[in-house]
Amino acid sequence: MTVESLISTVTPPLKDTDSVEFALGLLMEFRVRHLPVIDSDRKVVGIVSENQLLDSDGPEVVISALLNADPVTIRPTEHIFEATGLMIEHDLTVVPVTNELQDYLGLIQRQDLFEWYARTLGTQRPGAIISLDIEERDYSLSRLIHAIEQTGTRVHSVGTEEAEHDKNVVKVTIKMDTLDVARVRLILEHNGYHVSGSYGTPEEDLTERIQEFMRYLEV
Repeated sequence: MTVESLISTVTPPLKDTDSVEFALGLLMEFRVRHLPVIDSDRKVVGIVSENQLLDSDGPEVVISALLNADPVTIRPTEHIFEATGLMIEHDLTVVPVTNELQDYLGLIQRQDLFEWYARTLGTQRPGAIISLDIEERDYSLSRLIHAIEQTGTRVHSVGTEEAEHDKNVVKVTIKMDTLDVARVRLILEHNGYHVSGSYGTPEEDLTERIQEFMRYLEV
């Protein structure tokens, strides 16, 4: 999935000749905290933030006086992950999209990225979520999925992140097509995985089902 698929032209860029007062009005109108700035040739020359505008010397200050060198931009052919990385690294709510000549093509917004991730991770599909802590040296996605699918469960999505308490531990979050993760949890623990939590699991008869499945494993 490339940036090109999420380019928006609804939110307009600022011109380097615009005033702080005008820029603040535009940010308020489009509910963003950053806007790209272009010059008369539609080249991206910077990005201004709401904080910069509020800290300026007055409403009549021209935007060009607030700009820093080397604005953050991204090409339309880059992957969405790259845009996400830039937003996090520079704490931005928008990233301008340009071609190789720095011509402004549009922007990609944090909200649009959030909605894309929500669809990709299957957050709107019914199903439970299970979380695991796995030593990095032991992490194998294919082995993990195989263990889950042994219970007849399908995996909608898998997310990973480094554990805050230990960089050698991978925190894995799995969205599945079942609301009852008792069997999944037990088969994972039977395979040596540490399940740190499960969400969206019905509590009714859960204890009985666990005991039943334990008897199944012992056969």
